[in-house]
Amino acid sequence: MNTWTGRLHSILIFALITASTATFAQEARPLAKSQTLYLPIYSHMLYGNLGKSGKASHALLSALVSIRNTDGKRALVIRSAKYYDTNGKLLQDRISTPVTLAPYGTVELFVELNDASGGSGANFIIKWEAEQPISPPLVESLHANMDGGKAVIFMTQAVPVSE
Repeated sequence: MNTWTGRLHSILIFALITASTATFAQEARPLAKSQTLYLPIYSHMLYGNLGKSGKASHALLSALVSIRNTDGKRALVIRSAKYYDTNGKLLQDRISTPVTLAPYGTVELFVELNDASGGSGANFIIKWEAEQPISPPLVESLHANMDGGKAVIFMTQAVPVSE
């Protein structure tokens, strides 16, 4: 595959992921007073072939977690944002004291590129609540690695889970 074809292929994949994320985000979501959300995080990703070593290559990824209050009239409170590794071990609570998020406000959390402690199966469990039912927050993570002349960029979205 030549360079132009490779770039076009990467652009098309990114466009498809972005389009599917945008479509999902536009669906009407029922009002809620509180939720527990599961957000997949990839502190690294595997790629390539297993080869003789039996191991795939891996690329480190940073993750920008964005918690956005989509309600234009009411605040919400983020109670916790616990970061777990691939094995389900709690690594850290990134929000140790409750944070009030104003209408249309955003809170960002960041997992650095050099922090591979979470692994490819890492996740955040985010708990939020409001005084009355509101439009639920939009919680996404933008994963990126732009080292070495190549770029890997993709997003994940949180889903509600029962406790």
